[in-house]
Amino acid sequence: MRPASSGFQTKPIFEGFPAMPDRREFLQLAGLLAGVSLLPALPNAALAQQPGGGKLLVVSLVPEPSGITLLANNPSLVVALNVNDGLVTYDGNFKPVPQLAKSWTQSEDGRTITFTLREGVRWHDGKPFTSADVKFSVELTKRISPVAAATYAHLTSVETPDDLTVTLNFAHPSQAIWAVLDGAKTQILPRHLYEGSDAATNPYNSKPIGTGAFVFREWARGSHIRLSRNPDYWDKGKPLLDEIVFRIIPDAGARGIALETGEVQYAPLPAIPLVETRRIRNDPGRLVVESRGWAANAPIYYFDFNLEREVFKDIRVRKAFAYAIDRKVLAETGFFGFARPATGPVPSYQPQFYTPDTERYTYDPKKAEALLEEAGLHRDAQGVRLRVDNLPIPYGEDFVRAAQVIQQQLKRVGIELQLRNFDVGTWITKIARERDFDTLSTFAAAFADPQIGVYRRYWSKAKQTANGGNNSGWVSPEADRLIEASLIESDIEKRRGLIHDLQKLVESELPSISLLELEFVRILSADLTGANLTPFGTFAALTELTFKG
Repeated sequence: MRPASSGFQTKPIFEGFPAMPDRREFLQLAGLLAGVSLLPALPNAALAQQPGGGKLLVVSLVPEPSGITLLANNPSLVVALNVNDGLVTYDGNFKPVPQLAKSWTQSEDGRTITFTLREGVRWHDGKPFTSADVKFSVELTKRISPVAAATYAHLTSVETPDDLTVTLNFAHPSQAIWAVLDGAKTQILPRHLYEGSDAATNPYNSKPIGTGAFVFREWARGSHIRLSRNPDYWDKGKPLLDEIVFRIIPDAGARGIALETGEVQYAPLPAIPLVETRRIRNDPGRLVVESRGWAANAPIYYFDFNLEREVFKDIRVRKAFAYAIDRKVLAETGFFGFARPATGPVPSYQPQFYTPDTERYTYDPKKAEALLEEAGLHRDAQGVRLRVDNLPIPYGEDFVRAAQVIQQQLKRVGIELQLRNFDVGTWITKIARERDFDTLSTFAAAFADPQIGVYRRYWSKAKQTANGGNNSGWVSPEADRLIEASLIESDIEKRRGLIHDLQKLVESELPSISLLELEFVRILSADLTGANLTPFGTFAALTELTFKG
């Protein structure tokens, strides 16, 4: 850094998208290619069968994950949660539903939870699933998870009186504990394959052995991940599919045509340009756009500063960036309306936690320039005040385009933003290990409780990771006090007040700019039925999804 109709009903979170032009040209191209396979042939003949019998589902997976297990990013989870169950999953009201735990009791003071596990569950390698696996996994999660560690901070012990009983003991009650007991945030791993190893580099992170509805079969890097039905799954009669193939198609145009022609039938994550997604939403036919299934994820798009860089220690510089970015233009031009401006790190559609009473940074380039002048950043002969880099999250062209919008807006006030694009693995290394970046443009899940998704952006004790674990490196005693007080506060109103105060603090100090509340959607073939429409449905196992008829 250098100074100078299909059974699925679309229910969008955000209304009022402007109409888009007809997609005739796109469909004409799809029609020309309808008889042509866009995807490379697979070596296994079983993967070439068509889905008419309702057995094989082809899913778009983008970007290709760096691993499957022990990651909390979206591409890994859509695979991992089909292979491995959690203690619980959630219903439409985000209430816990039994999964590996068939029942539970909680003490009156909220400090003890005892789970009774299902009998007869086996890992996919045939070993029995027991309470020892749960104990190992919970303790590992407490040590290494950037998502759930804060919620487990006051876990004092895990007891296993027998193979089917697990008791979690806490020093203080936690209102958020039930929101981290699912398989995404507390992954239940086979102790016999992980104990004694470095969990982060364990080879089973890329060839998982689980207890879930589908069994991992192969990962052909750059091509596909293949899962097959678990015939011994504890939930008898499920899953309804025989096989899932997650196809890795780097080119967005090829992904879009594969969806239009039916060669790919499901895209749980953003897979095609948002301009095409909006056209499909406005004119559904053989494809359906579904926004339900993302509410529990609550993605927030933000701009992070690396506070190890001297220039960003000046709050005037950080606020200048905030005033220089037009969030309304960013939402419409960067994300084609699948977003709206954020006023803080908690989304406005979570009224139980959100407060509108935060410092606002309305687009004001003149104010941005005045702050940069005050900070001693004057324009050079080329009109540049500051040159810094930015690492956009590598989740497709929409995020690159959004970063380009920010780049153009910052240029108007004399900030030259150099975009550096990497694959997912390199991007994570640059951020979490090498700390080789000036700024990031990325997103993270706020989740259903700020304790899970928001705190990790600001807590000094959160690990610096690409999953949103305090990437800025911000250290604030007051933020830590508010976060840690709320972790043990049992009174709902007092805890809400602490969460409100944290939002006010971070928007005032601005270690990170919360820019947009994103609306993520899924795209499904109209021939599919049984999609999970709960708030966590995008990541839930595809146990009931199948083809009509």
